[in-house]
Amino acid sequence: MVTPLENQNRFKATVLNALADPVRLEILAFLRDKEKCVREIVPYLNLIQPVVSRHLKILKDTGIVRCRKDGNKRMYSVVDHRIYAVVDSLTPELVAALAKEVFKNLTCR
Repeated sequence: MVTPLENQNRFKATVLNALADPVRLEILAFLRDKEKCVREIVPYLNLIQPVVSRHLKILKDTGIVRCRKDGNKRMYSVVDHRIYAVVDSLTPELVAALAKEVFKNLTCR
């Protein structure tokens, strides 16, 4: 039987997995100020629409972004801006420390 804590940890892992892609992080950065339609997101990322839609679906399925129809446009926005606290907690200093540790581990073999 799966405990509530295990369920919570699995969902956390799902959210972190959704954030574990540079394209999805770029989408979140672009949505930081206000909602945007797919037609705005595609040129910003310089990717084709099906690729952008696939990434948006992952973010939507995880509950990170929402979509609403506005005529023939689909507008995307961040559900809860606290997600940026998670993303922003990976400061340049922390990233540098982790990268240093990875490099150190490579040289210890």
